[in-house]
Amino acid sequence: MKEIHLKVDRMEPIYFIINPKAGNGSCLKVWGKVQAELQRKQIPYLAFFTEYGGHAERIAAQIGVENKLGKLIIAVGGDGTMHEVLNGMSKHKNITLGFIPGGSGNDFSRGFSIPADPIKALTVILRSLKKQEKTRVDFGKMFFENETGHYFLNNMGAGFDALIAFKANQSRIKALFNQFSLGRLVYVYFLLKELFTYKTSTLDISIDGKKHIFEQTWFVTVSNQPYYGGGMQIAPDALPDDGLFNITVVHQLSRWKLLFVFISVFWGKHIYFKEVKRFKGRAISIQPSLPLYVHGDGEHIGWTPLKIELWDRALQIVTRLKNKEEVDLEMRDLNDFH
Repeated sequence: MKEIHLKVDRMEPIYFIINPKAGNGSCLKVWGKVQAELQRKQIPYLAFFTEYGGHAERIAAQIGVENKLGKLIIAVGGDGTMHEVLNGMSKHKNITLGFIPGGSGNDFSRGFSIPADPIKALTVILRSLKKQEKTRVDFGKMFFENETGHYFLNNMGAGFDALIAFKANQSRIKALFNQFSLGRLVYVYFLLKELFTYKTSTLDISIDGKKHIFEQTWFVTVSNQPYYGGGMQIAPDALPDDGLFNITVVHQLSRWKLLFVFISVFWGKHIYFKEVKRFKGRAISIQPSLPLYVHGDGEHIGWTPLKIELWDRALQIVTRLKNKEEVDLEMRDLNDFH
């Protein structure tokens, strides 16, 4: 489905890719507010609505192919929508990525200082166009054994957290929790459900050529910004434009202690547990004793083993990273937006 609204002038239209199912359907209301503001200000735009999983990636790729002029693509939805758009546009250097939160988690918004309110988010976008301000940030690429590549912008993970993300995204319970603005609790539900049957494994992890072996490992996460899982601060010190990933490994702790670690992640306090190891690096390989689930930006991607590499400041986005201190209070309640 395609909707077009154009103003006849020299300004290039803004491309919007909207996921109407994001936020348990509430994303349509978000888009309605944005659309009304665009029409009020007579801003030229093209709007595309996704109809199935992976559709946003195909739309973004097609936009990139159509011509070589610089384009601004705005993903309207959740982190999954943003993830698909990133993978669709990744081969086209002429595209700038923007985001208006309409999902249940919206970790991209938290990490990249995008306002929770859709009109405020649109205002950031329009101001950046007027001032021609763009921010270049890092992103990551995962390489699997079959040589396929997949990109991520927030983070990727392998192990227990990837299993929880897979179970949550496949379940109808997530939609029920979202109806009551309790999106975070779906991860708690599946953590408790899987905690006592999950089998830890030994991981052989290489970081910039240095090898590490971790026994009884629950999970490893490679982060480009602090947040994942609907507001949990898995890597509190991560910066998306410093040319480094933050790597977090959780291993050798009991099932009951994992509960305390998990709860503390919401405030970033898990880093004080001795069983939580932290590193920084640009090139990572993960070789487990058993195949593990892998997620990228909270979406199931495949299974280990794999390699990850950082693409240094290779993506242009619309953000308020330079004014992060001014928006931290706004981001605090982002999970309760819907």
